[in-house]
Amino acid sequence: MTYFKLSLRNARRQTRDYLVYFATIVMIAALIYAFNGLIFSQELQSLAVQMRTLPMMIVLASAVVIAIISWLVSYTINFMLARRSREFGLYVLIGLENGQVARLFFLENIVVGGCALGLGILLGNLIYQMLRAIVLALFGIPYTFSLAFSMRAVGLTLLYFALIYLFAQLKSRKRIRAMKIHELLYFDRQNEKAVIRTGKKRRKVFTLSLVLGVVGTLLLMTKNLALGIVGAACIIVFLYAFFLSFASGVPAYFDRRPEKKYRGQNLLIFRTLTAKLATMGMVMATLALLFTATLVSEGFGLILQGIFYGRARENSCFDVMIGISDPQQDPGDYREYLHEHIPLEAERQYQVYRGENTQVRDYLLKNTNYFRYHEYDILMAQSDYAALREMLGYPEVTLEQGQYLIHCRPYVRDVLAKYNQSIVVDGQTLLPVNVYSEPFGQYGWEVNGSDYILVVPDTLARQRPVSHSLYVALTGEEISEEQYTELRDIRKERSQTHDYDTIIVGAQEERDAASWTAMTVFPLYYLALVLTMTAATILTIQLLSESGRYRRQFALLQKLGMDSREMAGALRRQFAVYYAMPAIPPLLIGVPLLWDLTLTPEPGVLTGVSAPAAILGIAVGLYLLVYGIYVLLAYTSLKRSVLPE
Repeated sequence: MTYFKLSLRNARRQTRDYLVYFATIVMIAALIYAFNGLIFSQELQSLAVQMRTLPMMIVLASAVVIAIISWLVSYTINFMLARRSREFGLYVLIGLENGQVARLFFLENIVVGGCALGLGILLGNLIYQMLRAIVLALFGIPYTFSLAFSMRAVGLTLLYFALIYLFAQLKSRKRIRAMKIHELLYFDRQNEKAVIRTGKKRRKVFTLSLVLGVVGTLLLMTKNLALGIVGAACIIVFLYAFFLSFASGVPAYFDRRPEKKYRGQNLLIFRTLTAKLATMGMVMATLALLFTATLVSEGFGLILQGIFYGRARENSCFDVMIGISDPQQDPGDYREYLHEHIPLEAERQYQVYRGENTQVRDYLLKNTNYFRYHEYDILMAQSDYAALREMLGYPEVTLEQGQYLIHCRPYVRDVLAKYNQSIVVDGQTLLPVNVYSEPFGQYGWEVNGSDYILVVPDTLARQRPVSHSLYVALTGEEISEEQYTELRDIRKERSQTHDYDTIIVGAQEERDAASWTAMTVFPLYYLALVLTMTAATILTIQLLSESGRYRRQFALLQKLGMDSREMAGALRRQFAVYYAMPAIPPLLIGVPLLWDLTLTPEPGVLTGVSAPAAILGIAVGLYLLVYGIYVLLAYTSLKRSVLPE
């Protein structure tokens, strides 16, 4: 058999024996190519000015991805070297030199990596079309399929894979060249060295690790940078200390509770688990760290998306809203520009007023997590309110003499619906009549009341001091980015002599939300998916490599009288505990941390599918879904190859 044919045969065998690894590399190559396609897509970058930053964000995410994949490839190649060291030792015994064996191993891994890269690029074209469709949907642009094959994206993907594989292969090649025949023959018997050598120390470290995990999570939730850094360090120490000491912590637990030790199949399950952790505690801790980063990345991405669209949704009901903080100033410059360049369907200029006290604001502060914007309640004249509702197509409402109504954002509607107190305006007492919560431009400062506004009869409102002036309009066509920039230029000129004005353009709010989502959420999910696949692949490789030992174990159990149903149950429990070990600590850390993060943005922004509970559920669901696919595939393969017929 020629040298090249032997490499090809070994490559085919490696692909079969490590199918999960090969499939993961194909998928990662596809993701890298797809995101590289976004880097070079002029179509997507032309959608908004902010989108020109997208390539830089993807490159930064790709740098982290490349580091993770380099570790995955290097780890797997070293793992394969350990498993096949006897085979390589025999090659040396029959006359091959260490350099030739190293070259043989190098070639077969290059063949496997090349095949994975080729398949990944083909699959990556489909994933790129999916990403392109999502980005276009974010901007409200219809998607039409167009076959795009970017040679620059291919070239960048090839560069990434060359760096990944050459680094790993040169490292293994150097290692094989330096190993003697004895080391090759017995290399597979080497285990991870125990960092904590005595059982007593391990038990102490096990207890300390749990304390550090709780402390670290609480420190991360303080939202203080210095304490957050300390908290992150505590979490890292917790994970490594926990897994390095777990092999002693569990036996100590069962030694104090012998009745549980021999109950059912506990002894078999946890003895197998502790034996596994004793040889791969460092790896388990690293994988748990990757899973923690996965969960936080997914949740943080959902939070950012909710913030971007929540803010845009609040103020995009009007096509243009201009707030003038100085009541003496007129928005004439803006109005003239709009009349000259943009067809208008409706417009209104009006003022909002200061209330006599802060009784409604104080009620909100007491009963909700309302943020205090103004030092007084904000009033609106009934005629202005009616005109604005008509502009927006909302149902007409009536207000009798001696009454007032409240228009607010949805998150405070239920609280304000219970508010039955009268207010006094210009010496007259007004009673509450109703509460409305349609989108009304109430997010920010110089808007229609920050989160709420009190609508009162015109004669009373106009007796109060003016808080700020507003100009709103509905346009016949979407305001472009260039026109929005020109409006900002007008504001810049006015700011030299007047107070700074507020300009809100609905179309620009939506463009900004779409741009920021693409630039932040996409890279975060790219990173999260790669982290999950990397950690799950290493776990699966480790488990499936032990199929021979499991087969012998269950064959012995069958001889001792265990029936097939009991053996299947024991395998399921061993399997479940093995995969749960690195997955549960990230949940215990990530869930409270993400919940705390969802409460950080200003009130009322995260609602609907972006509500805190929904974000938490989606993040955990996505994390478990990707992980569950690997678990299901691994269990199916292990069950088929391990359990006796």
